[in-house]
Amino acid sequence: MKTDFTLAQLADPKFSASNDILRKCVHCGFCTATCPTYTELGDERDSPRGRIYMIQQMLQSGQPAPADTVTHIDRCLSCLSCMTTCPSGVDYMHLVDHARQYVEETYDRPLVDKMLRKMLTILLPRPNLFRLALFGAGLSRPLKGLFRGRLRAMLDMAPKEIEQRSILDEVPLHKVDEPSRKGRVILMTGCAQKVLSPQINDATIRLLTRHGIEVVIPKESGCCGALPLHMGQEDPALELAKKNVLAWSAEAERGELDAIVINTSGCGTTVKDYGHLFEHDPALKEKAALVASLAKDITEYLADVELQTKGSTPSLKVAYHSACSLQHGQKVTNLPKQLLEKAGYDVYPLPEAHICCGSAGTYNLMQPEISARLKERKVKNIQKVAPDLVAAGNIGCITQIASGMELPVVHTVELLDWATGGPKPEQIERLHTA
Repeated sequence: MKTDFTLAQLADPKFSASNDILRKCVHCGFCTATCPTYTELGDERDSPRGRIYMIQQMLQSGQPAPADTVTHIDRCLSCLSCMTTCPSGVDYMHLVDHARQYVEETYDRPLVDKMLRKMLTILLPRPNLFRLALFGAGLSRPLKGLFRGRLRAMLDMAPKEIEQRSILDEVPLHKVDEPSRKGRVILMTGCAQKVLSPQINDATIRLLTRHGIEVVIPKESGCCGALPLHMGQEDPALELAKKNVLAWSAEAERGELDAIVINTSGCGTTVKDYGHLFEHDPALKEKAALVASLAKDITEYLADVELQTKGSTPSLKVAYHSACSLQHGQKVTNLPKQLLEKAGYDVYPLPEAHICCGSAGTYNLMQPEISARLKERKVKNIQKVAPDLVAAGNIGCITQIASGMELPVVHTVELLDWATGGPKPEQIERLHTA
């Protein structure tokens, strides 16, 4: 793709990187076949190819982002399915991140939109505030018929019951007796996940310590920064990421650390990108690269652990939903299914497994109509498999899919914990006692 940036623009590392990305695109159109918004809306401007052209025009102009361009960039899920499909290796992830930052810097959003985005970047990374917001949403649930659009979507997505606080992930160190100790990891406990499904962290800790892996949870760490980053709010994102880089690199520099284990794949994709986020920061560049090199999805780490199943795993038909951030962002595709099968479950892939469920961070709140269409599409594909339950590796997907069907939707690690001596996942227990 031909570009025409000025020398002054190319002196900016972000514009220079975007120029290199744009020049790789040959507009072949392979990406349109796997883009969820294009397959749903049929508008070229809602395809990666169309957005790439609009981003090029926007960045080269040096002018404030046009409203039409903003509309179509906002509709992008950042599912990264286009990157899996692209034969030219176009780095769409970093290009659209730059585009979103440019939009936030130059475009004056409507006041309501601006306030909603600010609210989400304040609430979601802070578990205590998020818990309080969910409590308020619960009180407002009887009145949700009075609301439409985004406010209605927020009330619909809020859980009917707020989970009890986790005891396990509040403990900074989960030791293992020295003779049986086989490893040591940091566990990223996340932010929204700690409120929505604290049992995922509990299951992860039980599973790891049961197999001789010591778990460290540095108190200084927190939100990975993905949520503000994908809304173009780079400075808040970097501030959150910086805390993790400093906390985790300090622990790594003490030695005897195998990995930074992450059980929320949306977070994992961002943490693995910390080296890129801080590549121009002399003070944090090396530390961020170290953290990124140690980051592993929980299933990547468990692949090297000999899981000891209890030998009586229930014969359940599990539909495995592969989160976009895991299959497209991290290229982890078969490991979760292999681990579940090895643990004794009957695992079935989904039709259109590459298509996003519509969660995508805050997408289901910011673009509720498109998100609802993608959720319905995902649920129909799950129903074609006729499973007993659904497994996924990302809290956003779990919450999104569970809001559209009655079947239990659980984290992969909860099933692995159960198969190796842990408790039955709460969602399955509730279904069987209902």
